Formats: sequence, structure tokens, C-alpha cells
Amino acid sequence: MSRVCSVCGKGKVSGNQVSHSNKHNKRTWSANLRNVRVMENGTPKRVSVCTRCLRSGKVERA
Repeated sequence: MSRVCSVCGKGKVSGNQVSHSNKHNKRTWSANLRNVRVMENGTPKRVSVCTRCLRSGKVERA
């Protein structure tokens, strides 16, 4: 299962971890995903949804 929101498509983003001495190291940030049961076409289905979509009501929970 990929770490991508099934509603909005939000996934991993990459950037730099910057230390106090301004050293740059590559790192990634993962989306805040939750496995929830949602109603899709009248049937419950378990999908990964980010917390932003859950909070804004973009999915109907089963």
C-alpha cells in the first residue's frame, strides 16, 4: 500500500533537513494518513485518507 491519500493524492514530499550549523541533508516528509472505512458506491471500503480530507469532510465514513 502506497503512502498516498486516496482522495486528494497527497504523498511524500522531499526537502532539506537544515541543522543549526546550516548543514543540508536530504529528507522526506510523509503525509499524515489514516486507514479508515469509507462508503464508496454504497459499499464500505478500507482506504488511506489524509487527516486534512477527514477533517474537511471530503469522505463519508462507513
